Amino acid sequence: MNYLFGPIDSRRLGRSLGIDLLPFKTCSLDCVYCECGATTNHTTERREWVPTAEVLAELDAFLATGPVLDWVTFSGSGEPTLHDGIGTIIRHLKKKYPQYKVAVLTNGTLLGDPAVADALAPADLVSPSLDSATLAGFQKICRPVSGLDLPKVVEGIARFRSGFRGTLLLEVFVVPGINDTPEEVGALRQALLTIQPDAVQLNRLDRAGTEPSVGFASDQTLATITKELAPLVVQAVRVRRVGEALSALPPGTDELVLSILQKGPVTLERLSLMSGVREGDLAKLLQRLKRDKKIVDNELNVWESSTSTISRG
Repeated sequence: MNYLFGPIDSRRLGRSLGIDLLPFKTCSLDCVYCECGATTNHTTERREWVPTAEVLAELDAFLATGPVLDWVTFSGSGEPTLHDGIGTIIRHLKKKYPQYKVAVLTNGTLLGDPAVADALAPADLVSPSLDSATLAGFQKICRPVSGLDLPKVVEGIARFRSGFRGTLLLEVFVVPGINDTPEEVGALRQALLTIQPDAVQLNRLDRAGTEPSVGFASDQTLATITKELAPLVVQAVRVRRVGEALSALPPGTDELVLSILQKGPVTLERLSLMSGVREGDLAKLLQRLKRDKKIVDNELNVWESSTSTISRG
């Protein structure tokens, strides 16, 4: 599959079929915690990044088998609202496959655009993120593309919320030492009271992010933030269980990727073609192998094995 992934067991949405509408890694932000790694195409340009017709054909072929799903979810290796055909795909899903709920996981930066709001209107769930309501925190955590204005982003999310009939769950990724201070939480609370989401979800590090300095927020930190955000409804996204799979990748994928990398340096795109693993899933796997010091990369996003012998233990 070129544009679909899973179904996977999502920590937030249960059994979910993913749709990835962007080339790796196209986004308006470059968040320090992103498990896919650094943004390589930093943009707010909306266009048909991948062919809409091909996405629809792949969806029809897969959903014709009647898979058991909780959600069909737009996410993956970039910001899905950058694809200007997302509304066409959502409407196709709601008309032809009404038995499936549709979710959009977004960084929220484009929700103020009327065209984006119209495109997402038929979705059952939209989950934007807002990790900081201060300019300093937003810049440190999200590293936005030039020209993104934080007050306008907050205003855009609030305006979208006011006209959206589905469920809006707003995600806050807690980065210890940056957005967990009383000042940060206070500013965030004021912004969230303006937006009025159905609930706020506090997320924290589950796998290695782009920057190794990002730490794991403790239960106590999340409990304190939850109390300070009252009267908003706040949920804490569960921590992945020990031994729980990284994704729905087949057994032996680690060994396959390592065996390819032992033959010499390759780019992410080439490695994806050689291994048959989607770039988004592959990026997450590579970040984990890098954390385990089994592989290395350089500034050109070229990966290679760090050892002469594949570790199978």
